[in-house]
Amino acid sequence: MDLDIDTPAEPLLPSTGRALLHRIAVAQAEDRAPSLVAAVVRDGHPVWTGSRSCVEGHTPDPDTQYRIGSITKTFVAVLVMRLRDEGLLRLSDRLDQHLTGLAEDAGAATVGQLLSHTSGLTSEPPGPWWERTPGTLRPGLADVLQQPATRHPAGRVHHYSNVGFALLGALVEQLRGEPWTEVLRREALEPLGLTRTTPLPQHPHAGGWAVHPWADVLLPEPTEDTGRMAPAGQLWSTVGDLCRWAVFLADGDDRVLAPATLAEMRERESPEADGQSHGLGLALLRAHGLSYAGHTGSMPGFLAAVWVVPGERLAAVALANTTSITGGGIGALVADLLRITAEHEPRLPEPWRPLPAVDPELLALTGTWYWGPAAFTLRLKADRALELGRVGNGSGAVRLRPEADGTWTALDDYWQGETLRVVRGADGDVSHLDLGTFVLTREPYPVAGPVPGGVDPDGWKAL
Repeated sequence: MDLDIDTPAEPLLPSTGRALLHRIAVAQAEDRAPSLVAAVVRDGHPVWTGSRSCVEGHTPDPDTQYRIGSITKTFVAVLVMRLRDEGLLRLSDRLDQHLTGLAEDAGAATVGQLLSHTSGLTSEPPGPWWERTPGTLRPGLADVLQQPATRHPAGRVHHYSNVGFALLGALVEQLRGEPWTEVLRREALEPLGLTRTTPLPQHPHAGGWAVHPWADVLLPEPTEDTGRMAPAGQLWSTVGDLCRWAVFLADGDDRVLAPATLAEMRERESPEADGQSHGLGLALLRAHGLSYAGHTGSMPGFLAAVWVVPGERLAAVALANTTSITGGGIGALVADLLRITAEHEPRLPEPWRPLPAVDPELLALTGTWYWGPAAFTLRLKADRALELGRVGNGSGAVRLRPEADGTWTALDDYWQGETLRVVRGADGDVSHLDLGTFVLTREPYPVAGPVPGGVDPDGWKAL
């Protein structure tokens, strides 16, 4: 998706828009949210927005700020991955290689484990509920750590940790030498045009409310500056800005992070449970036959969610100013918006077009290859890319990215990250393909071929 969020695309069909509006109207009414605003993005363009409010004439628009809670973590993760791409840290680095004064159990966690919530750190800091109390109660970095700081051995299990992202924010500050919010503004918000994403609210913004569980009455929620815990959930944003952010999370932007790095962040790093897991700073979800990446967020008085479905070139966002809703939460609501869009208006495939040029040597590699008796087909794609598919297998083909040294790197499935090499004989002709030591030949188990372990010289037999 190109980052062209300001250019409206062809809108959704009226019937689709009605179904989307009905979904958020039901959520606002049944969950008694004071207000709710949502949007759907397709092919990098906004195609639908909708909102509901309990106050007539005060329906929020895409420029109204709400607190976005843990969606903040996706912004912090991007800053950390920028440091990694610049060579200032590695994901395998222990935290205490960069931050001093930490307890041994906290310092032993790696940067990658913090990003994927597998560090074993506690979920919350010590002291009173950090989301409803001022950050001045935890002035130092050690003040966000309980004793002991961990609940599980590092790397063993998924255990969601707000504390972990407080430490990642401190890591950004240590390596950049300035507050993480200033780093975020300069390195991500300004390049992407996110002018309405801020650490503290700016007019116009919604107020945060709790709704009484057994009566239709409201209670205002505090909106504290959470200080050291801010990287876990401080930011305020709008539907308009989060649509831009969703497009970036799907495709990347070389001014901020390369597409390959965003793709890496969307790879599963934590164990999957009930279709959900975590990548590097991104939550991952599988539902309705779709694969989502993004995050949900909650702070007292506010709920938020942003999900992208890169394979469908779809994204959706929703913001509400209530402390809780039922029915699977706001993440399920946004997933429903994407499901409705995908079902009502499935994405049209790109028109087939012939390649602008072809290398005869690559063309000669296409066709049927065999790994033992298993048949595969090799197809030539644009820009010297290849695809290897199993004959008779309904699963997708393995994409193979060309490299400068004449090899290819597998991007999917069992062989992800492995290298495909074309092996030639003494006469210069192609002998076989080697994919991560898997030998593929033009015939199944050729007698005179390069099959590991050799082949019975009598060849295939009939019984």
